[in-house]
Amino acid sequence: MPLVIRPRTDADLPALGAVLVEQQAASGYPHREPLPMSPEDFVAREGTLATWTALLDDEPVGHIAVLPVLDPAVSREPDLSRLWMAGHGLPAERLAEIGVYFTATRVRGQGIGAALMRTALDHVAALGLAPCLDVIPTGSAVELYRRTGWREVGSTRPAWLEADAPDVVAMVLPAAS
Repeated sequence: MPLVIRPRTDADLPALGAVLVEQQAASGYPHREPLPMSPEDFVAREGTLATWTALLDDEPVGHIAVLPVLDPAVSREPDLSRLWMAGHGLPAERLAEIGVYFTATRVRGQGIGAALMRTALDHVAALGLAPCLDVIPTGSAVELYRRTGWREVGSTRPAWLEADAPDVVAMVLPAAS
């Protein structure tokens, strides 16, 4: 059965929570162990602009979300907001964060993550927003983002970051010229 990417439903949450936990050892994401909430609550963030589930054979195997970037005055992570705003030269309300992005370990290398990212980026563009993300610089994620056009705009140490983790890298995807 072909890959299907569709809006996430609440019925997807148990399977996506299991996928999140399963892939954590290989990817290092999320960067907190144990999570301060259930895996399902981690996936089902409040305030998202949009969320999608990737399915193979009707089984959830990946997820991505688009979240608003809040003005630093009200953001729980004001330094990230400031870095993204400076990186794009835009106010927070013109930005969107790509997050809660993961795929099952067993489907890596099949283009599922890339398809999820395309879906999210298309949505961000349709909203007239500029994309941002943050990443812990472990493994190959930063290099993958660089190869696909993302640009580093700084690093910061969010309150949720564990003491032994490196600073979070803030990245933006410049508009195509």
